[in-house]
Amino acid sequence: MTLLSLASVTASYGASQALFGVDLDIREGEVVALLGRNGMGKTTTVKAICRMIPASGSMQFAGQDLMLLPSHRAARLGIGLVPEGRRCFRDLTVAENLICAARPGEWGQAEVETLFPRLAERRGQRAATLSGGEQQMLAIGRALMTNPRLLILDEATEGLAPVIRQEIWAAVARLKSASGLALLVIDKTLKELKAVADRAVVLERGRTVWTGPIAELTPDLSTRYVGV
Repeated sequence: MTLLSLASVTASYGASQALFGVDLDIREGEVVALLGRNGMGKTTTVKAICRMIPASGSMQFAGQDLMLLPSHRAARLGIGLVPEGRRCFRDLTVAENLICAARPGEWGQAEVETLFPRLAERRGQRAATLSGGEQQMLAIGRALMTNPRLLILDEATEGLAPVIRQEIWAAVARLKSASGLALLVIDKTLKELKAVADRAVVLERGRTVWTGPIAELTPDLSTRYVGV
């Protein structure tokens, strides 16, 4: 069953148009990689889905028209975002960051701490005192506490030490195998993406230029559109 569907989506920042025709769909329980070079519209697409910027075209989530909804109502439908740059509440503790986002469902504080044991160890610490990797785990945990149907990870491993990146990828793999959660993942590391993603959608200058099983994303296509 299709959970999220975008067709011919356009979006602008004031007079500057950023999306010129994005087509994307995600099924229940599917992991989709959103790829493209920097500045090609990936984060703008995420902002449009989360209703953080105005957009035109067609966007449906769980049978409802996203275009009609403000951002908080889109979130309540079941869209969880782990934004680029983490954006934890710095003056709140780890536990407070998690609790403030909590909604009823499968994911609670105990489940998040099982996924990321470091968060249990740092439960009483202020988010500002955590390492970058720990803050990223907290951002993912906070999004899971909303019990979303779709989790969006925007550059979740960017700038992290290799050992922490592997912990994040291991968590993504567990999320895929242990739940019916759908994921939309933006990242630059194709090797790790190919291990967890079912399909890929590639953007070029604000348009969808390729979509298909990620195993069919050839080195020629990667070089042409992704730059790796």
